[in-house]
Parts: sequence; C-alpha cells; structure tokens
Amino acid sequence: MTEIPELVASAGDLAAALNAAVTHFGADSGTIHLIGGDGALHLRAATAGIPQFVLDTVRVVPVGKGMAGLAAERAQPVTACNIQTDTSGDVRPGAKLTGLEGAIVVPMIVDGVVRGSLGIANRRERTFTEAEQHLLLAIGAYLAARNG
Repeated sequence: MTEIPELVASAGDLAAALNAAVTHFGADSGTIHLIGGDGALHLRAATAGIPQFVLDTVRVVPVGKGMAGLAAERAQPVTACNIQTDTSGDVRPGAKLTGLEGAIVVPMIVDGVVRGSLGIANRRERTFTEAEQHLLLAIGAYLAARNG
C-alpha cells in the first residue's frame, strides 16, 4: 500500500488536503470533483489562484468530458505534459485559458467504484512519473473514502 503524505492525511477538510497534495507534488493548482446524485462531477475543492471563469466552467463536469470527466470515465489517469500544445483530444480548448501546462487528473476510486477526480497542474511543462501517478491515485482513493 502506498503511504499517504502526513500533510494530506492530517488535513481537516478537502480543501486543506488538496492544498497539501499540491504542495507535496510541487504543483501550482488543483481541483477535486466528487460524483453527485446526478452522476456528474461536482467541484468540491479548488486551490487559490484559479480564475473565476475557469471555476464557473468546471463547477459541474459531465463524466467523459474534459480531463476530469475522462479520468472518471476511464478509471485511469489522464495526463498532459503541456495543455497548451496538447493534441491528444483529451484536453478541451477552454483548458488552455488557465495558462497551465503540465497536468494530471486521476480518478478517485473506492472499492472499485469511481467517486470523483483529483487534478493537479503546473505552470510549466511536466510529465508525471509512474510513481507520482500511483501516489496521486492513492491520495484520491483516501480522500474519496474519507469524504463519502
């Protein structure tokens, strides 16, 4: 089992845990979406500095749309070394308005069920290692289990 960083484990709420995870990975921003009763992803935490128009756009995300929705649909990480130049089709055009580059979104899975998505991003290009992806998946599962 992957060990959850102490700052994340000791955080009092989702926002604090998200901030701790962003800090642990040396990232610049992050979001947590949880699946609501309507089956869509609902924004539950976001780090400071994300423009309001971006937050408004990602407040509710259909599963299968954007990086958060694709991570939930596929039940696996979705990454982009550079959002600004990505040609995979996984990054929606609006994501470029964030000014961010390296990003990853992982599904938050508990007992084989996707409960949400956890994303972090950097202002510079970044490729997340396999070990970083596994740790972020473990953090996502931990937070989903803890936050129902």
